[in-house]
Amino acid sequence: GTKKKAACPGLGLFYTILSAFLFSVASLFLKKIEDVHSVEVSAFRCVFQMAFVLPGLIYYKTGFLGPKGKRIFLFFRGFLGSTAMVLLYYAYQVMPLADATVITFTSPVFTSLLAWIFLKEKYSLWDLLFTLFAITGVILIARPPFLFGSHVTGIEGSYTNHLKGTIAAITSTLSAASTIVILRKVGKSVHYFLSIWYYAVIGLIGCVIALFVLNEWRLPHCGRDRVFLILIGLLGLGGQVFLTKALQIEKAGPVSIMKTMDVVFAFILQVLFLNHLPTWWTVGGALCVVASSSGTAIRKWRHSVKKAKQREI
Repeated sequence: GTKKKAACPGLGLFYTILSAFLFSVASLFLKKIEDVHSVEVSAFRCVFQMAFVLPGLIYYKTGFLGPKGKRIFLFFRGFLGSTAMVLLYYAYQVMPLADATVITFTSPVFTSLLAWIFLKEKYSLWDLLFTLFAITGVILIARPPFLFGSHVTGIEGSYTNHLKGTIAAITSTLSAASTIVILRKVGKSVHYFLSIWYYAVIGLIGCVIALFVLNEWRLPHCGRDRVFLILIGLLGLGGQVFLTKALQIEKAGPVSIMKTMDVVFAFILQVLFLNHLPTWWTVGGALCVVASSSGTAIRKWRHSVKKAKQREI
């Protein structure tokens, strides 16, 4: 359908920047939490999601299971989406904030690749070039010893944890890209709230099972960590709401480009509050990934504008 015009110019882009800021602050609080496993943090986030979505499901009378033919897609959307969240939170905990944030921005590139494989969408030489740019950015951030030598600088803790965090972030990005492909497949036949509901319920069940298997369930020892857990849930929810509002009143292309402010905020917060200066390798990797994701967004935006003009003719 046609997008509603914003009440004032640039409001959608402002919502995007605000969403990026809220997500970045939530990531900062995650770094500040001590002795709480990423799976437990994810479980708290799922509880907040459920509390927010439940009134919406009742109001819109969508039901809790969705259309019969779409339930399998909703299940995988929930499973892959919650897996992406858990792995991303783990990456935030074991590697620099900016590094993990940058890797997540390879998602549009992998989405294009998966859409080409599973949805038979067009995949051009430009898309291949952007994919290579994204992979180059990830390599600059991961800095494998066989390319960069055994003494890797600018990481948190051991290189083993840095490598684990990189693998977790990449897997999280692939899972997030897969959820977008599934949502494209489902289309508008399923209400947005129902999609989030599956994400929260399946994520909570998976997190609880994982916590018992890992024997990692524990309440935070101090009041500060408990406050951080609540704030992570609220800020993550707020970021999602403002991003949704931005997409309702602004085209997806400009929103995707403006969302790269996530990277800028991550660098600023890392320097100001975590006292960790990024290396030039990280900066170079960030430039490659941002250029790749921005290029992908611009091409898709131009393609959608061109198709809209052809329909008008």
